Amino acid sequence: MRAGLAAIVRPNIFRLRGGAWILFFLCAASPSAGAELELDKPVAAFRIATLTGVQITPASQRGRILVVNLWATWCAPCREEMPAIEAFYRKYRKSGVDVVAISVDDRSEIASVRSVMASYTFPAALAADSDVKAFGRVRYVPATFVIDRDGVLRRNGWEDAGLVDLAVLEKTVAPLLHQASK
Repeated sequence: MRAGLAAIVRPNIFRLRGGAWILFFLCAASPSAGAELELDKPVAAFRIATLTGVQITPASQRGRILVVNLWATWCAPCREEMPAIEAFYRKYRKSGVDVVAISVDDRSEIASVRSVMASYTFPAALAADSDVKAFGRVRYVPATFVIDRDGVLRRNGWEDAGLVDLAVLEKTVAPLLHQASK
């Protein structure tokens, strides 16, 4: 199933010709490709505008753990992992854990985004309506990041590729639940 997603999301570099190769390598090597994300370092400023109008920023999350999931309505693996994210959120939200699902869909797909998210209790946002440069250029979806109570990156969705489930999220977040905010 992941191979099918890769064919959709990633460009077919073997079909690139001439100047397109140069453009591809310049974009792939650009600093905006997520190189600024460093595990165990503070995440740069971001602003996530949820579909209900709530603004999520590093300041608003101080003292809480934040799980950020990048997804799309057309992405079958994204939709596959959402029930596990929901179960995780329901289990840990009272322990100081927040989850937000940021859709990379176009604004014109807002009805589809709302339809998918109607089954879940964690908030959603559109990347197009948020400032999420702190997470780098979207290379593929799904991608899940975990930011601790002090704004430090504890799971880098670009390095820890693959679907998340309850066990993966618990393995990452459980140790953070016992750490006090600095």
